Amino acid sequence: MMLTPSEAELELAGARLGDALLERGWKLATAESSTGGLIGHIITMVPGASRYYVGGVIAYTNISKEVELSVPHELIVQHGAVSSEVAVAMAHGVRERFGVEIGVGVTGIAGPEGATEGKPVGTHFIAVSLRGHPDSVEHRVFPHDRDGNKAAAAMLAIELALAEVRAASGGS
Repeated sequence: MMLTPSEAELELAGARLGDALLERGWKLATAESSTGGLIGHIITMVPGASRYYVGGVIAYTNISKEVELSVPHELIVQHGAVSSEVAVAMAHGVRERFGVEIGVGVTGIAGPEGATEGKPVGTHFIAVSLRGHPDSVEHRVFPHDRDGNKAAAAMLAIELALAEVRAASGGS
């Protein structure tokens, strides 16, 4: 069984992402649904995070995704709020809204309720939108309780963002 990341592991991941962003002079913004602001919290645990983290949007409802992040209503109707398409639209929306190089979008079902046919509790879609590069999106089903699912999704979001930053700048 997959272990839930510890607070220390989350903080270290946030610091690594911050170092990579600082090295490139890039800024990041987050669009969070199922993680409820946890990614922003992890990033801002690091002193000086304002040098690379400009902010985020907690878009917990469909209407907030549409209004705050410009996610098309039709996209949500067609694919569902918990989908790769909506995660990508959230990442794009937050990147554009804040005018940053990289946007992260997370949508999912933390639990214990909310499962649907084909989307069990723990289902998450995490997207990274890096200006000038193809979008990346990951689909995972985490096997934890609500807090564990949120922590695992936040950790994966930070790791994916870090991987994109490194890949876009030659892997350093």
